[in-house]
Amino acid sequence: MFLKLAALFVCILLHKNVFCKPHNDLNNIIRNVEDIIRQSQDDLRYKPETEGLGLPAAGGGGAAADLGETVNPTTGSPWPLPQQIKITTSMLFLNKVFKFNYDSKTCDLLQMAFTRYYNMIFYGTQQVPSSMENSTFRLPKVNEPSISSMIVTMDICPDYPTLESNENYTLSVASNGARIKAATIWGVLRGLETFSQLIYESSDGGLAVNATTITDFPRFLHRGILVDTSRHFIDVPTLLDNLDAMVYNKFNVFHWHIVDDQSFPYESSKYPQLSNLGAFDQRHTYTQDQVSLVISYARERGIRVVPEYDTPGHSQSWGSINDLLTPCYKDGKVTGSFGPINPILNSTYDFLKDFFSEVVAKYPDHYIHMGGDEVSFDCWKSNPDITAFMKEQQFGDDYAKLEEYYMQRLLDIMSDLQAGYIIWQEVIDNGVKVRNDTVVEVWKGGYVQEMSKVTKQGYRTILSSPWYLNYVSNPYNQDWKTYYIIEPQDFTGTAEQKALVIGGEACMWGEYVDSVNLIQRLWPRASAVGERLWSSKSVNDVPAATSRLAEHRCRMLRRGIQAEPVTGPGYCP
Repeated sequence: MFLKLAALFVCILLHKNVFCKPHNDLNNIIRNVEDIIRQSQDDLRYKPETEGLGLPAAGGGGAAADLGETVNPTTGSPWPLPQQIKITTSMLFLNKVFKFNYDSKTCDLLQMAFTRYYNMIFYGTQQVPSSMENSTFRLPKVNEPSISSMIVTMDICPDYPTLESNENYTLSVASNGARIKAATIWGVLRGLETFSQLIYESSDGGLAVNATTITDFPRFLHRGILVDTSRHFIDVPTLLDNLDAMVYNKFNVFHWHIVDDQSFPYESSKYPQLSNLGAFDQRHTYTQDQVSLVISYARERGIRVVPEYDTPGHSQSWGSINDLLTPCYKDGKVTGSFGPINPILNSTYDFLKDFFSEVVAKYPDHYIHMGGDEVSFDCWKSNPDITAFMKEQQFGDDYAKLEEYYMQRLLDIMSDLQAGYIIWQEVIDNGVKVRNDTVVEVWKGGYVQEMSKVTKQGYRTILSSPWYLNYVSNPYNQDWKTYYIIEPQDFTGTAEQKALVIGGEACMWGEYVDSVNLIQRLWPRASAVGERLWSSKSVNDVPAATSRLAEHRCRMLRRGIQAEPVTGPGYCP
């Protein structure tokens, strides 16, 4: 009986081509279901071409021609692919006395990075003490080519990364040692990550690396991951794990969508009632110390933390502030519900200036994301005080002008606080006057035309529209391939316009994501976006990327990142 019900349930799910007539024989039912499942899988299979990039690597491996075939990971191939890379077949082994050193400037960030990467290379984790005693890798044999050091040369070590940070580096690996040269600590960090990815386990258990020369730099300055911690709370250890994953993929911006309608988990030092009354509960909040921890952890890895406090919409959780939200009316009477932030009261802007002065002081980055998207006008339209204000300001019935009025005053506050700001595209679409250094994030459909329009107005732009990774498709479609071939500068415009595209973001909105599945859902799908934003425009060969991504996913697993399999059948050696 159970098998019959199970078969019927599967058939109901598959729906099409199911049961044109009653079936009384259980075997026929099961065979029918099996045929439908096989046909569905055949319909969904993607059959890529087999010719790829062909990077030299000890383990080799090509892309699978069919999802039924096993993907053979490459060995010692870095992700994202550097701008210029030459890997030889000359194999070297790391020996017992291997150490990181520097011959120029040093700083706390460099010393922490040395410890972190030593442990990752020899133990696969960042936490193990720097010691060879428990390493499972064999030592180089007598007369076997080996290297014993990595020498780092850098010029400056700023306190925090910025939008304009220089992440360029050169890397060489030869029999006389390895060397990284970079102008800044941020370039050194990227070079150390690449060096760690070149290293692999040889067939007889040694730590090997091929002689290599690399010249590398990011194609785009802003390479971000958005995480929404309002719709579901994401605990701090998971946020830190995600920062590690970002480093392994050379992302450099954590766009922290920290509050929204559903909850206000940020514990404000000036307005504690915001989280006291706006969070899900007091176990689901971020203390000031925890926010500082996230910022510090990101800094050590060359990642900027850009928080988003979205207004005037998406602000229902801000209701603990008296008179901040707009009272809604129906038939001339207050309904008891509230709409967006009330834009007509001076007290609104007094609060916003005081609150954002705290925010600007808390986060070291120059930029704060101010939101400005998806503002519903219904409550504003119902409120008699607001309709009277509209008449007084000669706005007519155009409530977009009221939104413009609010955003203009808010952005003026941010200018007074000497803070930069990022905004969603609606702010520009509604005609708000913004500073020349404003960064506009394009997220809606029709993004090709929007990118052209925004850059034509002279604003720096980041793209997130095609990279909403919270949308989960059938895994047989391998959606990472769609993300991989997106070209941010593929729109009609001049060379000057395209130069205004400073990067993009992979977004993970939180309606169906929390600490349990954030990492698995992001990685390695976001890796495809990472390579698109770092590597050369010409790096777009999906079959070649498949084998490299399979290796990179295994690499992240060894480092404790629970990345899901996305390239079809295979295993991690």
